[in-house]
Amino acid sequence: MPVRGATNPPLPQVIQGGMGVGISAWPLARAVCQTGQLGVVSGTALDIVCARRLQDGDPDGSVRSALAQFPDQAIARWIVDTYFVEGGIAVGQAYRPVPRYTLAPARRLLELNVAANFVEVYLAKLGHDRPVGINYLRKVELPLPSALYGAMLAGVDYILIGAGSPAEVPELVRRLSRHEDVELDVRVMGARSSDGVGPCRFSPKAVIAQPAAPLTVPRVVAIVASSDLAVALAENPQTRPDGFVIEGPSAGGHNAPPRGPRELDERGQPVYGIRDTVDPVAVAALGVPFWLAGSYAAPGRLREALAVGASGVQVGTAFAFCDESGFTEATKRAVRSRVADGSLTVRADWRVSPTGFPFHVAELEGTLDDPAVAAARVPVCDLGFLRSPYLTPDGAVGFRCPAEPPAQYLRKGGKEANIEGRRCVCNALLAAAGFPQRRPGGATEPPIVTAGHDLAPVAAIARRAGRADGGYSAEDVVAHLLAGHASVPSRHSMAVVPS
Repeated sequence: MPVRGATNPPLPQVIQGGMGVGISAWPLARAVCQTGQLGVVSGTALDIVCARRLQDGDPDGSVRSALAQFPDQAIARWIVDTYFVEGGIAVGQAYRPVPRYTLAPARRLLELNVAANFVEVYLAKLGHDRPVGINYLRKVELPLPSALYGAMLAGVDYILIGAGSPAEVPELVRRLSRHEDVELDVRVMGARSSDGVGPCRFSPKAVIAQPAAPLTVPRVVAIVASSDLAVALAENPQTRPDGFVIEGPSAGGHNAPPRGPRELDERGQPVYGIRDTVDPVAVAALGVPFWLAGSYAAPGRLREALAVGASGVQVGTAFAFCDESGFTEATKRAVRSRVADGSLTVRADWRVSPTGFPFHVAELEGTLDDPAVAAARVPVCDLGFLRSPYLTPDGAVGFRCPAEPPAQYLRKGGKEANIEGRRCVCNALLAAAGFPQRRPGGATEPPIVTAGHDLAPVAAIARRAGRADGGYSAEDVVAHLLAGHASVPSRHSMAVVPS
């Protein structure tokens, strides 16, 4: 098993953001950990990522080596037998599909998800004794309980969770540490309490029949965009997290929408106002460690964060385009080149993501943000991570997504006004990490690239690295963030809590 960290390590001053699907993968998280800061893997769609790595031939053997350490070797064997392809699938061949989630997921899907999250954390923890984190989206709720359990089996130290209120997560991880059955409430559109639509349930013992000793309880860090949510979570012992990331609207990926009336600027981006400004002094008064995020990679911003009582900063975009990031090499080169000449822009788009959350898109030719590329893509929904459950006329629970084929969405009761401008973010994010699905007739799913609005640090770090290819490493990012500031232990600390 991976080496666990010290029982009471100092808090990191830099948290590397958990980005995309396979962008903040284990190589990036491990590299950041080795600098002494908190490396974080993305926990989104890891079952798909694991299955596709195996189908690509698992060239360095990392997935299979991690599966060899999984607590149930029967599960590890069927996963390898099902998905591993020696030498990788043929050019143009489609990836074998993974089942989609429902309120009662197939057992094999749960086993795959537990194992995949174990694999990612296990690999991130190799070669050092620093804490490792994993990032989840509360909006992607059906895989969440089994994903948490898999990460905890590998000894994950931090759970970072946003895109919705993570109120249930602290109690969820406490129960999972004792291998107890858990439930997660799922919002089903059109359903009332009297309809008897149950929560999402997960039983650890249905996956690992004879679990070992209780697991260490990871620290839960809630990613929030309002003081109100932070206060509400902190006041209740059941929901109180171990820390907060206070994320501003300029951060990449999905962001919380403005709290006031919807207003758009000249580019169609949401306008944020005074109600969307989080007072760090008020958050500090809660007595919970917190980190600031959203344009905090510029020189001096770490010092500013520490001065207002924060434990440090969370940074995503600067790490997203470093050597160890999971973006394809072509994407990283294109972004760094466009950033260097000042021609890359990022847009916060209300419509792109089926979640309804503003999503920050880098405007790059050849990606799904390109209108010509989007128009050429034939709509298909075969992953379904961002589908929404709804109550059908006969009382069953169905799933729909405004990015699925329009006739299919409308037949399920979806509104036509929701369709315009939507993109299949699930397939596009996997393509951005080098796992594009191949379609009949030779088409390949196009990528989509998300980034924060502050791109200047990417150019600054690349210049400082001084490489001919314009690249830089995760270590270069950390050096940039800590430049002129001696990294010292925070006045806060968070002990590892036994169950």
